Amino acid sequence: MKLSDAIDEFIEYIDTVKGLSPNTVEGYKNDYRLLLDFLGKDRTLDDVTREDLNICIGELSKLKRKNASINRFISSIRTLFSYCLKFSYIEKNPALSLKTVKRAKVMPRFMTEGEIDTLCELPHKKELLWESRDKALFEMLYSSGCRVSELAALKISDFQGGTGSALVHGKGGKDRIVYFGKEAQKAFLEYLKDRKTILTAHKKSGKDVPQVFINQNASALTTGGIRYILSRYTGIEGTGRHMNPHAFRHTFATQLLSNGCDVRVVQELLGHASISTTQRYTHVTTEKLIETYKKAHPHG
Repeated sequence: MKLSDAIDEFIEYIDTVKGLSPNTVEGYKNDYRLLLDFLGKDRTLDDVTREDLNICIGELSKLKRKNASINRFISSIRTLFSYCLKFSYIEKNPALSLKTVKRAKVMPRFMTEGEIDTLCELPHKKELLWESRDKALFEMLYSSGCRVSELAALKISDFQGGTGSALVHGKGGKDRIVYFGKEAQKAFLEYLKDRKTILTAHKKSGKDVPQVFINQNASALTTGGIRYILSRYTGIEGTGRHMNPHAFRHTFATQLLSNGCDVRVVQELLGHASISTTQRYTHVTTEKLIETYKKAHPHG
């Protein structure tokens, strides 16, 4: 079997059978494009050796790819060849003993309560884009801890009998309930009035655009659209400290843990499959505690 044919089959498997998110599937595709570029599209599975794969990893290093990207590539290769071994396309797995590269520990970037408050008030102060929508976006990202893809996909029908909670569809097809506080609900209701006006102006009903967040043309906002909106408010026109939407999620988790919330509760709210993913936020809160101590204690 050709390597390229095995890749096509595996991509279809993770997309249709496993139901992985479009972003995850696209990540696998990108890694396998690199693999085929390095090894050749006519290469057969049986011809691929561990040495070949190590050469590919070396080529990524020469291209100055980040260690995180290299490790993702290695993980993708391992997964592909494990699949091929499972279905007896190969007799030995050449990727079995591939070693990952060491990664520098990077702490999640988050905002302080003051920075969050300032950012959530900016839409009305700056009047850059669509005030009510942008405030609702920021408040709901912060209140729920949603991933940007989850908020972009959120539909009116996902709300649970009110504006206080909604069902979101997370990674790997896993659903969970997220919650919106009073400020987020207030901003959301204000935005819904303007949303209705926009839809009416474009002669569209809510059924035509099921997604909650739309643009001025009455089309659903994409994740890229949300990133653009935030970039305007955290760029030179706004706070001057660039943030991406994931910073809201980091801030949500950090503040919950700082205020004594159990790490397993935070894990559920974030939709993390592994507790270890959530525990990295405990390191952030510990560092924050030490920093506060040093500033406050006379002999700190």
